[in-house]
Amino acid sequence: MNQQLKQLVESLSPEWTAWRRDFHKYAESGWVEFRTASIVAEKLQEWGYVIQAGKEVIRDEARMGVPSAAFLAEQEKRALGQGARPEWLPVFSGGFTGVVGILDTGRPGPTIGFRVDMDALDIQESDEQDHLPAANGYVSINPGMMHACGHDAHTTIGLGLAQVLMAMKDQLKGRIKLIFQPAEEGVRGAKAMVEAGVLDDVDFFFSGHIGSGVPLGEVVCGARGYLATTKLDVTYKGYSSHAGGHPEDGKNALLAAASAALNLHSIPRHSQGSSRINVGVLQAGSGRNIVPGAAYLKVETRGATSDINEYMLERAIQIIKGAAVMHDVQESIEIVGMANSCDSSSELIPFIRSQAEKVEAVHAVRDFVVAGGSEDATYMLQRVQDNGGLASYLVIGTTLAAGHHNEKFDIDERVMEIAIQTYALCALHAGELPGWSGENTENGEK
Repeated sequence: MNQQLKQLVESLSPEWTAWRRDFHKYAESGWVEFRTASIVAEKLQEWGYVIQAGKEVIRDEARMGVPSAAFLAEQEKRALGQGARPEWLPVFSGGFTGVVGILDTGRPGPTIGFRVDMDALDIQESDEQDHLPAANGYVSINPGMMHACGHDAHTTIGLGLAQVLMAMKDQLKGRIKLIFQPAEEGVRGAKAMVEAGVLDDVDFFFSGHIGSGVPLGEVVCGARGYLATTKLDVTYKGYSSHAGGHPEDGKNALLAAASAALNLHSIPRHSQGSSRINVGVLQAGSGRNIVPGAAYLKVETRGATSDINEYMLERAIQIIKGAAVMHDVQESIEIVGMANSCDSSSELIPFIRSQAEKVEAVHAVRDFVVAGGSEDATYMLQRVQDNGGLASYLVIGTTLAAGHHNEKFDIDERVMEIAIQTYALCALHAGELPGWSGENTENGEK
């Protein structure tokens, strides 16, 4: 089995490199992954997967940070001109860009879920010739959109895994669900898939990230310490007036925003764990002789636990509203992203370790890494765990040309082979999963 997998990976690897570079060139931000999602759906269907997509796997009411209808329509048109599959576009229209591929072996076994994310960041990619994508002709052609975090590789890993598992279907048990998630950046997309029920039948769940400070050839079996977070867009609406002639008529939205920004950073930190607050954007005003009538803030809170984040969020909202009262302006607050805190299931770690150690290119395996940021796959981990299943978030190491979210970010593409082999082995050795035996029912009941 392992030798067959190794040979498959070696034969398919050049194709995966081409896919990753194609996705990199046509980078698409969250909720506008029209081209990417259509290609994913087409390939999965071609290989024999049962496809669920669009509103089947995305609950509209749970989406966060969705762009305007005009922007969505513009990006759908852009994607069509860049090779999006026209037969699939109606499914994703309006930004419902999620895809799930299901492989049912017909044999008793667990339902195993694998999640990858597809979206790019809102950043302009470097066109300098020391940046390999620029030098080799696959730099992003979409202004202000770049795969600066490796989600192009993640999408490719999901597709490569799909290829390998279908080729080895006769050696699998149970059901495989391959989940291609939109809008991870800004932690906007996972909750909508969870609330659509995508994870409700999953017994064992795997997701992960490449890079993240881990070197090539090293695999970390689980992550701990992802911070719960809430992303807020705040708008203050005041009243503009002549700053010299009639300043008393104005209602200064800039001062409200500035007061809020300063006081948000004065929220007392929590004694029970890490807590964070950041005002990343403050935009206000139009001229030096005009009392600013509008202001805009982008704010985030974080906490080591969901309760700590909720503490930070409640205090933040109080301050935002208080600043509006103080300066006699109106405020509106929109939650545009959320993620909870969740740790990988410790019971699953020895199993992942045993699979990763079988991969020839892996020279080191660690059990856990302590994460410093946030990741909305935690919603998926939590749902599986709440339903009695086991879930883990892996880190697959790779050499980076520059750090995550940098305009010169790039990867060593060999990481994709390592990730695909590791995930595939987890599926192929389903009979060894903790708490599972051949006597379990095929629908995943324990």
